[in-house]
Amino acid sequence: MITLFDNAFSPFARKVRMVLEHKGLAFESIDGLAPAAHARLAALNPRVEVPVLVDGELAVVNSSHVVAYLEQRHPERPVYPADAATRVAALAWERRADTLFDAITHDVSNGGFGFPHGTMPPGLLEAAREDLVPIYADLERTLGDRDFVCGALSIADLALFPHMTAVRFLDVAFDGATHPRLLAWYKRLRQVDVCRADLARTQAFLRGAGPALQRPARIVWRGDRIEWLLARGFHEWFVEEIRAGRVAWPRR
Repeated sequence: MITLFDNAFSPFARKVRMVLEHKGLAFESIDGLAPAAHARLAALNPRVEVPVLVDGELAVVNSSHVVAYLEQRHPERPVYPADAATRVAALAWERRADTLFDAITHDVSNGGFGFPHGTMPPGLLEAAREDLVPIYADLERTLGDRDFVCGALSIADLALFPHMTAVRFLDVAFDGATHPRLLAWYKRLRQVDVCRADLARTQAFLRGAGPALQRPARIVWRGDRIEWLLARGFHEWFVEEIRAGRVAWPRR
């Protein structure tokens, strides 16, 4: 039996879970970020990050590595396009979703928990809007008359979908009038079984957590998220966060 240490709030874990469900694979899901699972997750991944997939004696860390493993181990219902050039394009979109897109949505939502009232750095939201515009425009051009980013449903769509759901709530959403193909694609994905289930699961998690979903004392930061913040000139704010002890660093 496959075991997935995931979390309904993590875009990387959501991507992997959608791949598993798309392939029709049976698996046990464990909320790796719940306190009860902390020790088990840390034993598999010292960075204590999700997702981690356990298949027998083998543990696979990092969402893109997990997807590659599943694609090789279970090639039925592939998420990588068969054509080499199209596969390269799909993987490029996955990488863009996992790096720049994630950095923007994470930083604007301050780790997914929101900034304490009145503490968002001035100009951060505007910077996010500016840097999302080229992504939206590239997606609009790429989609053309296609139903999905690379023609058929692929890892490109499943990697982008969690972030596209996030921007709808962050005041950095795409404009349907300017990006009609992108809006049509997003609505189409919401009707795909695995995407519909993913969105429902995330919404149920947020509703169920309610007041128990406490903002942590320290937000975990990593490379791409820090890189975007510094590139946009928010280094002084970030240094103050470090000095105030509100930044957590993955150690491994």
